[in-house]
Amino acid sequence: MDRGVSVIQAIIAPAADGWRLDRALADAVPTLSRERLKVLINAGHVERDGVLVRDPAKRASAGEVFAVAVPAPAPAHNEAQDIPLVVAFEDDHLIVIDKPAGLVVHPAAGNLDGTLVNALLHHCGGSLSGIGGVARPGIVHRIDKDTSGLMVAAKTDRAHEGLAKQFAAHSIDRRYKAIVGGYPVPPAGTVDAPLARSPHNRKKVAIVANGKRAVTHYRTEHRLREAALVECRLETGRTHQVRVHMASIGHALLGDPVYGRTKQAHKRQLDELSFCRQALHAARLGFVHPITSVALSFESVMPADMQELFSQLDV
Repeated sequence: MDRGVSVIQAIIAPAADGWRLDRALADAVPTLSRERLKVLINAGHVERDGVLVRDPAKRASAGEVFAVAVPAPAPAHNEAQDIPLVVAFEDDHLIVIDKPAGLVVHPAAGNLDGTLVNALLHHCGGSLSGIGGVARPGIVHRIDKDTSGLMVAAKTDRAHEGLAKQFAAHSIDRRYKAIVGGYPVPPAGTVDAPLARSPHNRKKVAIVANGKRAVTHYRTEHRLREAALVECRLETGRTHQVRVHMASIGHALLGDPVYGRTKQAHKRQLDELSFCRQALHAARLGFVHPITSVALSFESVMPADMQELFSQLDV
């Protein structure tokens, strides 16, 4: 046996007969999540009778015995950094953060450190789920660098998998506050338009016929000076969803450098306030705790820069 690798013997239970292999193994080895086992199977770490099994969808039979080789955790390439965090909730399984605008969620080209992941590694002492890999430990979902507000990260694989299922089922309650140009007509409605990378500019997202379904429910909360404060409830969670959907109906977010064009009526206020980001805040996050099954809901007030912009535009 290789150093740093532990081998677990897994026997398929009668009740798991005919199940997918990843599901049957998760039943046999409750210390490993189904998602983790799927990764191990694909990586060639599961054997039956000395033969590698690489198909997580293979049907398992009761009584079959598998050897699951679990490598020792690879050290994360990310450095733990003492970056202040606003914690809305934390327990042994997950943590809810109120992210400030300007903080990148995870390291990538151009942002190799100083990210939320670096801050979480320091705050959580390295205790984050490994499903996202060493580049994105604990990260279940993201919000844009220049969007502020609530997001949840997982400390354990079980929590990560449970949260991911809720995101996939669109059962997470996510509501954003946005300041948009003009007054949406009707004042409340739904944008149901598929999104994908723009075929003309890979750095942008666009409405594309064969893209992934994306649904945003919006509601005008307050009319401002040639602008409006809008609540956007996400049924799905695609990259740049609120920004693209609101721009598509003629009401781009104020300050959005990618999808908006600043009207002369707002340019002076934005310049005076040095407001250089999309006016978007993740104000509410609700989900069922993946371990305790307790319904949790969190709210965050708009940060000072958006509050000031709101006040300047209030009629």
